[in-house]
Amino acid sequence: MIKRFFPLLMAALLAASCGTTQSPQDKLTVNDKKIDQIIAQMTLEEKVNMLHSKTNMSSAGVERLGIADMHYADGPFGIREEGVPNGFQSAGWKLDSATYFPTGSALAATWSREMAYLYGTGMGTEARLRGKDVILGPAVNIQRLPVGGRTYEYLSEDPILSAALSLQYTLGVQDKGTAVCIKHFAVNNQETNRGSVDAQIDERTLREIYLKPFESAVVEGGAMSVMPAYNKVNGDYCSENEHLLNEILRGEWGFKGFTVSDWGGTHSTMGAMLHGLNVQMTGSNYLGQPVIDSIATGALTEALVDEKVKQILRVRYAIEAIPDDVANTKMTSQPECQDIAKQVAEKSIVLLKNQGGVLPIAKSVKKIAVIGQNAVLKTQSGGMGAGVKALYEVTPLEGICKRAGADVEVKYAPGYKNFPGRRWGPPSATVDPLVASAIDEAADPDLCAEAVALAQEADLVIFFGGTNKSIETEGSDRQNIDLPTGQNEVVAALAAANPNLVTVLISGGPTDLRQLEPVSPAIVQGWWNGTEGGTALAEVLFGDIAPSGKLPFTFPAKLEDSPAYALGNFPDKTQGGDLFTLMYRQDRTRMSREEIQEMMAKMPKPVSKYTEGSLVGYRWYDTKNVKPMYAFGHGLSYVDFEYGAVKASAKKDVVKVTFNLTNKGGMTADEVVQLYVARPEATVEWPSKELKAFDRVTLAAGETKTVTLEIPVKDLRYWNVDKNAWDLEHGKLVLLLGAASDDIRQQAEVTI
Repeated sequence: MIKRFFPLLMAALLAASCGTTQSPQDKLTVNDKKIDQIIAQMTLEEKVNMLHSKTNMSSAGVERLGIADMHYADGPFGIREEGVPNGFQSAGWKLDSATYFPTGSALAATWSREMAYLYGTGMGTEARLRGKDVILGPAVNIQRLPVGGRTYEYLSEDPILSAALSLQYTLGVQDKGTAVCIKHFAVNNQETNRGSVDAQIDERTLREIYLKPFESAVVEGGAMSVMPAYNKVNGDYCSENEHLLNEILRGEWGFKGFTVSDWGGTHSTMGAMLHGLNVQMTGSNYLGQPVIDSIATGALTEALVDEKVKQILRVRYAIEAIPDDVANTKMTSQPECQDIAKQVAEKSIVLLKNQGGVLPIAKSVKKIAVIGQNAVLKTQSGGMGAGVKALYEVTPLEGICKRAGADVEVKYAPGYKNFPGRRWGPPSATVDPLVASAIDEAADPDLCAEAVALAQEADLVIFFGGTNKSIETEGSDRQNIDLPTGQNEVVAALAAANPNLVTVLISGGPTDLRQLEPVSPAIVQGWWNGTEGGTALAEVLFGDIAPSGKLPFTFPAKLEDSPAYALGNFPDKTQGGDLFTLMYRQDRTRMSREEIQEMMAKMPKPVSKYTEGSLVGYRWYDTKNVKPMYAFGHGLSYVDFEYGAVKASAKKDVVKVTFNLTNKGGMTADEVVQLYVARPEATVEWPSKELKAFDRVTLAAGETKTVTLEIPVKDLRYWNVDKNAWDLEHGKLVLLLGAASDDIRQQAEVTI
């Protein structure tokens, strides 16, 4: 018990020594006296009843004392439709259609703090309309694996970019009166064996790479709740991980809110109670009667329960409870939120390649052939996990047809079969000619021939490829990043039929483009881009706006080039069932909790070794001189930008860079300027360069702006494992300014 309270004591002493400056977390303590009085009136049973779920998406308050239940909203890119009390099936409501916001990787591709904040305000606004107190998001784990099943939910492979967007998302949500539950804390970078895998990682890598987004959201953003991940970190489940939850989160970061387990992610009574968990979701088999029994035997104290209830009530009193007769009385999706979704989508689209200026679509184009099922398939739901019952979703084909107008003929052909991924329930009695039976099924000759015939008659061919929400899905990682169902064969045939070809990739993560890239003059990364995704895409294709997204992760030339694969750290050699699937899927035979516990005990104990250290994503490619297909930060425009000479200075607290940026083109456009740091004289091991600052700059045609980028010196520190503390290595820094990690335009040197 002494170990558990020591970090909290040290945090309090540190705060006292630093004066009276209030941190965002301290705002949660303003009702502490009132809360202490409330807790004194509660029975032990009432208090323990707050430590576990009441329904599938709520935990209990105390009605007799006027304490409302806590209502949770899934997930990070739209308020999920209402489900039945004890499951995820739809409750069949009429007013719970929400705005489908672009998914995490799309938001990250904007590289925009402003967009992340607006995104958060939209999510917070719609959560309030539904009577929800806590949004289960943002999801901010680092994108370590190109095949990651939740790459689309997460933000970036880089901690600085992820942290900046996590912070603004958090501020946006909570400024609208809803709490965030930032997830999945921590090192949840794979879906394979996520319920049992032990992520083994050194402390420096943990601190510098994987904890940075969480730290920003908690310390600077005042995140009110945190969700521990399913996995273990260095031997202990995250839901009972002393180092993560008590020493770092509460001790060092001063977290004052509550933690809530991922659904089914609680593993014991004593571990959870002693090592930092507040709420078990779902069920009460650990944090229900067993807590009362443990207090009776003296194994636990009621004072510990009081502490946990106090942390829950801090959030309960910070977030206004929405009465039942007020919630859900108007449509969840609101026009102002739909507009935010459109703005994010517009700024997320990445122009990867534009050989010969194929884009924007020329006014002379009068016949367009749109090929590929990803032009018509909706992405608001699918697979397992987070989804949205969107009020509407504009598909790419709908967006193109509307924008093209009456003077342009647009014809569509499916081109390839769609792979539906994991199938739930009984098999269909009929065979769908547009559905593939396997992800690597060869191109259908009839569908390909139909597509080629359209292409031959068209002025321009737009091929829509990529993945879908069943291929990239929670609960499993992709086996590879290949384009599925013969898409490469279809593209090759289209290119032979009509060289005026544009490829639009609709996916959440990277895909293997080794076959597609040589035959497609233009390539666009279009993402799963929300309610207005088709509208935004058409605006970019037709040149109404310039593309301005930048890749938030690296597109490897081939999967084996990526660090975890190159070092043999992934995939795991052992395989087991997915914990969430076994516990919560209602359309399959469900296992009892006892059966699941028995299964978990017998499952292999997989280990994921993070021996690549800090060399995640572009850090690996740059340091090891491995050329990617498209680099981190890459993204073209319809204009050229000129970077002027850099003026740099270094003071005690900040390194500052100033330069002129000029739009050399004929239309308004945004550029994302990126500042990397190299340390040529370092004695501590570093990647060849690291992103340390960025900004999105809007410039009218011909306009020049003076841009200033600042690097807080604290962001130049490293975790000194010998001192077990942050440390600063003094010496020369090379400041590398550019448009991508592989496109450095200017540089300067400073000494710190």
